[in-house]
Amino acid sequence: MAMERANLLNMAKLSIKGLIESALSFGRTLDSDYPPLQQFFVVMEHCLKHGLKVKKSFLGYNKSLWGPLEMVEKLCPEAGEIAASVRDLPGLKTPLGRARAWLRLALMQKKLADYLRLLITRKDILSEFYENSAVMLEEEGAVIVGLLVGLNVIDANLCVKGEDLDTQVGVIDFSMYLKNDIDDDYRSEERNGQISAILDQKNYVEELNRQLNSTVQGLQGRVESLEKSNSKLIEELAIAKNNIIKLQEENHQLRTENSVILMKAQQRLEVLLKGDLNCELDTYKQSRQGLDEMYNEARRQLKEECQLRQDVENELVVQVSMKQEMEMAMKLLEKDIHEKQDTLIGLRHQLDEVKSINVEMYQKMQSSDDSMRQKNDMIARLEEKTNQITATMKQLEQRLQDAERERAGAEDGVRKFKQDFTNKADSLQKQIAQREKQMMQLETDVKIERDWRQTLQNELERERETIAQLTAEAQQINRLKKEFHRLQDENTQLKGVCEEQEQALEELGCKLSESKLKIEDIKEANKALQGGQVWLKDKDATHCKLCEKEFSISRRKHHCRNCGEIFCNACSDNELPLPASPKPVRVCDTCHALLLQRCSSNAT
Repeated sequence: MAMERANLLNMAKLSIKGLIESALSFGRTLDSDYPPLQQFFVVMEHCLKHGLKVKKSFLGYNKSLWGPLEMVEKLCPEAGEIAASVRDLPGLKTPLGRARAWLRLALMQKKLADYLRLLITRKDILSEFYENSAVMLEEEGAVIVGLLVGLNVIDANLCVKGEDLDTQVGVIDFSMYLKNDIDDDYRSEERNGQISAILDQKNYVEELNRQLNSTVQGLQGRVESLEKSNSKLIEELAIAKNNIIKLQEENHQLRTENSVILMKAQQRLEVLLKGDLNCELDTYKQSRQGLDEMYNEARRQLKEECQLRQDVENELVVQVSMKQEMEMAMKLLEKDIHEKQDTLIGLRHQLDEVKSINVEMYQKMQSSDDSMRQKNDMIARLEEKTNQITATMKQLEQRLQDAERERAGAEDGVRKFKQDFTNKADSLQKQIAQREKQMMQLETDVKIERDWRQTLQNELERERETIAQLTAEAQQINRLKKEFHRLQDENTQLKGVCEEQEQALEELGCKLSESKLKIEDIKEANKALQGGQVWLKDKDATHCKLCEKEFSISRRKHHCRNCGEIFCNACSDNELPLPASPKPVRVCDTCHALLLQRCSSNAT
């Protein structure tokens, strides 16, 4: 066994050295048809097979490499992807074929040495598969794993699906390693120099890749922050637009109200004019007392119109102040947009620098084309995102310009309304002056119209009767208001009674739930005391009751001490004290949740 280990170690050294030298001279990624690579896999297969324990089966004796390699998945979670892909390959039917596929995938991933190092450190696991004098349990295995670290320089592109890995014959070809010593020494010196230069370049490339990854992550974070800020700006613009629309609606309402007020004033003036003309034509002239009353009414109406005008002007002042505040908010938004544009310009400069670095790296790194292409794709996506952000920023600018135009139109409308209102007020004042002149003329003719006072007094009595009727109606309205307030008080009292009854019902529900839980606890205690719990037999259960997974040697059966059903370890990994047993015992997940709920309800 010692001689076999020494021979396998020497063959591993030769195969790994020859593979690295030939791969560096080959200068590109290796395929599955490359002869040194095939010999390397054959040598590794012999090293892993050395000292394997023979397992008995129904068909005979079997030596399988897949057993120890499958255990790497438990030691390193990253190896789970390789194991899963090996299991999913349709053409593999034997454990040997799966082990060969696993070796090829680990080499392509450049983690073969790491996985085998983890496996060698766990000798307690390897002792189940290997004998005590096997290569994997001795010092030679550690040396071979150390030699495998040099294979990280090699890039391999192997097609595992198309190969027939189940029926390959692993024979070592010694003719590849029988060469002239002088040529080998000379070539080995040159190749060692090439290897050192390539390793230096590889380290430099890896550092640059790390820096690029960090810069890309920083750019992604900045892009995400910009997207969030843009979304906030869009929301603020939507709120500003809604405020502008509300202001426009209020302005429109004020205009309509002003037009209605003007119409009413005109109608009143027309009515007054018609009344004056009718009085002049029918009665020729009325008494001075009636004219004084009409004059007082006209004065009162003018005062009301002046008050309305002042209210409208105050509302216009408030609207102007609101518009100024909106202008300030729009200016602040424009400042934020300019700052975001500056940050975008900085990001573009950084992206240009990253592109130049990528061009230089593409000339120096032919071996890392795949990783650089992926990073170029990421940069292109970031550029697309920045372009989208710039487009959205342009749209926001256009929307701001439209909003400013609408605001200017609204201001022009307000100015026109003010001018119209002032013109109409001036016309009304002129008409009032004319009426005052007519009043002066009519006062001279009042002396002749004293005969008509009696008729006017009759009309006044009629108006007094109408006023009395209106006062009676007002008293009835006050009574109705008092009844309405009384009904509101009764409604509030009834609502308070309903809320108290609802609180009482909630307290009764809590007490009922507590009593139900106590009854269930008493029932369970009676069951535990009487021994009435149904204990399911092991033969009757083939699957877990919760997860419905089939029981096997690795998935054991466990009884729940509360319900008596059978579960797996994952579904019954809980311990709680029961009424029958004060010590904590195994309980399933459903019983554990129920018992915890009861304990919490009892505690409350």
